[in-house]
Amino acid sequence: MQSRSLTNWLARRTLPLLAALAFSGAALADAHSNVVILATGGTIAGAGASAANSATYQAAKVPVDKLIAGIPELKDVANVRGEQVFQIASESFTNEHLLALGKRVSALAKQNDVDGIVVTHSTDTLEETAFFLNLVVHTDKPIVVVGSMRPGTALSADGALNLYDAVAVAAAKDARGKGVLVAMNDEIQSGRDVTKAINIRTEAFKSPWGSLGMVVEGKTYWFRAPVKRHTANSEFDIDGIEKLAPVEVAYGYGNMNDSAYRAFAKDGVKAIIHAGTGNGSVGKQIVPVLQELRGQGVQVIRSARVIGGGFVVRNAEQPDDKYDWVVSHDLNPQKARILAAVALTKTQDSKELQRIFWEY
Repeated sequence: MQSRSLTNWLARRTLPLLAALAFSGAALADAHSNVVILATGGTIAGAGASAANSATYQAAKVPVDKLIAGIPELKDVANVRGEQVFQIASESFTNEHLLALGKRVSALAKQNDVDGIVVTHSTDTLEETAFFLNLVVHTDKPIVVVGSMRPGTALSADGALNLYDAVAVAAAKDARGKGVLVAMNDEIQSGRDVTKAINIRTEAFKSPWGSLGMVVEGKTYWFRAPVKRHTANSEFDIDGIEKLAPVEVAYGYGNMNDSAYRAFAKDGVKAIIHAGTGNGSVGKQIVPVLQELRGQGVQVIRSARVIGGGFVVRNAEQPDDKYDWVVSHDLNPQKARILAAVALTKTQDSKELQRIFWEY
């Protein structure tokens, strides 16, 4: 009897302590936080003809009020309201859409009654929008971009949980100051690093350097933090940008010719992102045209088309100093385009442009 009493006494004392220790690594969303959901369309707002249609469906069909109404549990993590900014699939996003969205996010971030912002987005160019917002919105408030790989009508649809997680992150105080985030498949990714790595699975979004953390049952768990410049520490400000510089991407491959580069230059681009093989490699038949275009004032930026992290080393594959070219560091071609389009609103100097690519 004494042994059983001692066991019960120990259980009463130790179980609360163990529970506290287990909880110490996580942060609950603040149900009193005010989170605004800006909806732009995409699969998360899509609908298929039947529950078996997870890859065949119409995107951008469900308005934001119905998305919110379909997840009553949102009220447990934050005070939520929604705005319909666009209703499109993100392959149709233009620079004008980016600017309009960025200005709305910036305006909301300045409001005292807004603690966090969620942007629902089609997945095709979600990573580009997340990186753009990461560069130009001056705030330490959480901005979370979210999408889904399956429409809400599909079996095992992922949109509802993704949106719940995104709101939980936006409402969490420990999400502040970490730049723009992407919440997908229970993971919290950096908007700078993440990319869409596959187009048919729910774990489509990956970062070559790993996720920042996870969301489990409305709690955020963090494992690393971004070190590149972003948001509140950025030298770029959406409120002062009215037009992005024209930048295009030319895809490298065996037996390629220089037609795309010349066509882009003729259209008046300020920079061309060379999506090269390997270490941003440039075929010997392409080098002369890139030298020629650089002499005409077009910035040449070497990036890499490789999947899983293309790290382009300056002067390693081409004599970048000699040719006055820029390398994209670890940014993939589509993100290099975003950074160049923003950076060229402030400078035309290649050395400054290279500094920016190192820092962001």
